[in-house]
Amino acid sequence: MDWGTDLWDQYDGIDKHTQSGLDLVDRYVKFVKERTEIEQNYAKQLRNLSKKYLKRGSKEEQECGFTNHQSFQDILNELNDYAGQRELIAENMMTGICVELTKYLQDLKQERKTYLADAKKAQQNLEISFKQLENTKRRFAKEWGEAEKATQQAEKIENDTNAIKADVEKVKQHAHVKTHTAEECRNDYAAQLQKYNKEQNTFYYTEIPQLFNKLQDMDERRIRSLAEGYSQFADIEKKVLPIITKCLDGISMAGRNTNGKQDSMRFIEQHKSGFERPAEVDFEDYSQGIKPASSDANLNQPKIRTKLWPFSHKKTKFQRINSDKHMSPAAEDFSHLPPEQRKKRLQSKIDDITKELQKELDQSEALEKMRGVYERNPQMGDPASLEPQITQTSQNVGRLRGQLTKYESWLTEAFRGEDSTNTAVNNNQHCSMSADPSQNIYSEFDEDFDEDVETPIGKATALYTFQGSSQGTVSITEGEQLSVMERDKGDGWMRVLRANGDEGYIPSSYVKF
Repeated sequence: MDWGTDLWDQYDGIDKHTQSGLDLVDRYVKFVKERTEIEQNYAKQLRNLSKKYLKRGSKEEQECGFTNHQSFQDILNELNDYAGQRELIAENMMTGICVELTKYLQDLKQERKTYLADAKKAQQNLEISFKQLENTKRRFAKEWGEAEKATQQAEKIENDTNAIKADVEKVKQHAHVKTHTAEECRNDYAAQLQKYNKEQNTFYYTEIPQLFNKLQDMDERRIRSLAEGYSQFADIEKKVLPIITKCLDGISMAGRNTNGKQDSMRFIEQHKSGFERPAEVDFEDYSQGIKPASSDANLNQPKIRTKLWPFSHKKTKFQRINSDKHMSPAAEDFSHLPPEQRKKRLQSKIDDITKELQKELDQSEALEKMRGVYERNPQMGDPASLEPQITQTSQNVGRLRGQLTKYESWLTEAFRGEDSTNTAVNNNQHCSMSADPSQNIYSEFDEDFDEDVETPIGKATALYTFQGSSQGTVSITEGEQLSVMERDKGDGWMRVLRANGDEGYIPSSYVKF
């Protein structure tokens, strides 16, 4: 069964059916475009959400050392990757479905237009041929009627006894001419009829079936392409499912990697001071004649300030800075820190210096090898040109070795003096409180709460924007006013405090005082 045979007389139905098919393709393309817009907006919102909750800055980086904080950051990173896959789905749908079907739809419209135009042209040619047939038929009918009338008139005059012979001949001649003309019209009509029947047969059995079958083939190809587009709608998403599944597995893994005990141990490691707990306060029985020490004795008594309470008031950084202007800046040997934290900072500093020293030693070795090559092959370069670099590297190595020795000695001192320092603190604390029992032990609470606060040693203005991406650094913007907490000690870095409370290290060359 085909359209040309079974639907030879359904031109209008085929016209509407094929147009409906093209409209469906156009509707499907619009549908997929809207789907891609939804995917793109969804991906954009996911990226913005992930960016909103990602932590930045030195304080946040320190918190990310805890598994529950880091796992959340991992979830946000996985969500960002997931958003990328949604964008990929939208992109592939646009290129693989919308673009291809839109291009194919234009070709189908042109093809359909050609076939329908050819069918109309064939119909018009047949109609013209039919009009010619009707014209020859009417002429034949007219001429035949006139011929019969002329023949009857000739017979009537011929049978009239009173008619003149010349008139009879004249009438006969006229009838003969009319009959001859009618015969010619009859032959023309027969020829035109034969021609029309042949054209009509060609039209209904050849031209129209071929055109309708081509339209049928076109429509079936359209359906196959549309069916492929339907399948791609799912297949495109299936292709990225393994990566999406990997992102979701990463989120699940982040949940499994969260460890409460490990976070507790890390928190202890970060904040353990190493101080001993205060000793018990002895009972001083004034009923037995013990008198409080004099004020002069209290003034001469060594004063050991110790924290008698493990909690502190909540203050902003600016309140804490302004609350104790007389405090000295942080010591280079970190002696202002509790013992445990001091050892950690010293060890971290030693590790950093060691890495930098190894880098300078490697560079020095490379320069020496290069100088040797230049000396053996003067055409490759002048050995003297390397002397400034070699000298600078040697100075850097000497400086770093001196710093390494200094910090190692401080670390040894910290380990060696920890036990004796804690014992002395406890004994002095006990003696101090025993010597002046009338002293209110809570009088120094407010001072003790803020004893670990540093005071800025100066102000600076950021010359350039710096993005602090490594641990311990802080991001600054050009023109920003900064509080200097620790000056450059020869390593090219200084510690600053921003107006928003973020604190960390930046390159010294990025600011001016």
